[in-house]
Amino acid sequence: MVFYDFKKRENNGYTIIVGCGRLGANLANALSDGGEKVLIIDISGDSFRKLSPSFGGLAVVGDAAEIHVLSDAEIKKASAVVAVTNNDNINILVAQIAKELFNVAHVIARLYDPERECVYHELGIDTICPAVLSAKEIDKILKIQEKEGYAV
Repeated sequence: MVFYDFKKRENNGYTIIVGCGRLGANLANALSDGGEKVLIIDISGDSFRKLSPSFGGLAVVGDAAEIHVLSDAEIKKASAVVAVTNNDNINILVAQIAKELFNVAHVIARLYDPERECVYHELGIDTICPAVLSAKEIDKILKIQEKEGYAV
């Protein structure tokens, strides 16, 4: 496991993001730019190139599905864990570990399969589902266009 310390920061009450794809990197950049403490974990060190030069958090190369990686990242001090890899199974595993083993207060997981959402909620894990969010936004746009007299 390799730590990339972009700027020294305290590790009390920070957010751990698992997955440094487009969503993870954008979230990490936004939180960091807002003055939040962030630690982002990805299995590939190349993924961190998506982080902005102004990113002020820590980047960890490792498999967050392995408990020792999360322990080394001091997950017990985290106030939130956000799992946004491109794999629903990894996201649920990391979310469960964070919630059940480390008692992290706020756990959020992205999932691609909306049918799995009930499993996450039973475990007390908040979810973000791109397919559901997109469908809601499209529906909202269509309703606005109907009200404004656009042909649908």
